Amino acid sequence: MQAALTYLDQNRDRFLELLFEYLRIPSISAQKEHEPDVRRSAEFAQAALRAAGCETGIFEGDGLPTVHGSFGSDAAKPTLLVYGHHDVQPPEPLELWETPAFEPTVVDGEIRARGCADDKGPSLATVLALECLVKAGVDLPVNLRFIIEGEEEVGGPVVEQYLRANQDALAADALVIADTCGNARGVPALCYGLRGIATMQVEVTGPARDLHSGTYGGTVANPVTALARLVATLHDENGRVTVDGFYDSIEDLGEAEQERAAALPFDEAAHLAETGSPALFGEAGQTTLQRKTARPTCEINGLWGGYTGEGMKTIVPAKANCKISCRLVPGQDPERIAEAMTKHLETHCPEGVQITVTQDERARAVYTDPATPWATRACAAMERAFGVPPALSREGGSIPIVNVFQEVLGVQPILLGTYTPGERAHSPNERYPVEDFFAGIRTCIELFGTA
Repeated sequence: MQAALTYLDQNRDRFLELLFEYLRIPSISAQKEHEPDVRRSAEFAQAALRAAGCETGIFEGDGLPTVHGSFGSDAAKPTLLVYGHHDVQPPEPLELWETPAFEPTVVDGEIRARGCADDKGPSLATVLALECLVKAGVDLPVNLRFIIEGEEEVGGPVVEQYLRANQDALAADALVIADTCGNARGVPALCYGLRGIATMQVEVTGPARDLHSGTYGGTVANPVTALARLVATLHDENGRVTVDGFYDSIEDLGEAEQERAAALPFDEAAHLAETGSPALFGEAGQTTLQRKTARPTCEINGLWGGYTGEGMKTIVPAKANCKISCRLVPGQDPERIAEAMTKHLETHCPEGVQITVTQDERARAVYTDPATPWATRACAAMERAFGVPPALSREGGSIPIVNVFQEVLGVQPILLGTYTPGERAHSPNERYPVEDFFAGIRTCIELFGTA
């Protein structure tokens, strides 16, 4: 194992430049004009896998490319399936970036670039760990299968199509994902729970066209006003979701998990400072950490309508829109939540306008026992890599494809939290400490090389 770690030390500069090259590719899956860039990033990931010693290929299916790699075929050895993604979120609003979004820059020891933490840095670390082991001549005790998809940020169908078409070849003992955060700087985490998700889009329509607000204002319902009133009905003054049935069937935290959460060194003041908000707010009766990771939420992700350009345009808009996402916890059924949300929105829609609710992404919450053998091995690998034991924690975000892996392959997810919280994924100035990148590589060297 020391030989692999020595190889890593000898190639630090090259590996960092390789990550920078990867980050310069604007692989924005949500924007069609960047489809060629998503394909370039797939080719980059494939080349990295090939350099690490994998047999590789690219599967496109009905969307953007998923890269796959295979190393080892010894039936006597266990197999780890490693998942990551090479697509990134849009960088807008660009004016809020302190450095260019697709020109990686190191500031105070942190890489600043879109996709550095989510997920190009951590997923590339898994591949480079294999390169270190192979080049050092280590006889791996596991077979490895890699999937690096190009549609994670838009929930596309390709990776599911690939899984269903290759179930036998992808049979594995555990699923390794390096797409969650650690507990603090220098302190990794084993994430044993992810929240589920249900998203939807709402359109409220009124007049057949924009109307002059002097001639028609006060005589017909304004869709923007109606939508504002409507979304205000989703929560009470204490931050609790008011949708009927929203909290039904939620599984309460057991005593052991409550004790585990209470022992985590969560800093509320630091959390607030990271948000830039004037105060904390959320569901009454729950701690900030519980609201962040173990309670369901309903958030308005965007709301728009009418004229928003420079100067005034005095109109009654013809329509208004919003996007809503609900983060879900164990016990909640995404289909039932989507139905309950739709019923609430339709029932509470003000008179004088019409509403259309379109359902989008849905996925169940994920929970895995942190005491299973592979979880225990992952914890030991992180402790050797970081020099401190990992925290055991839930993650507030969602990785919907994990549900598909579990459904199709029946594989247990091992979620490695190797980057520092506050990474600003999906926001301007996304950041990823340089040392987290190398600690991620060390973690996977330890996990792949001693499993």
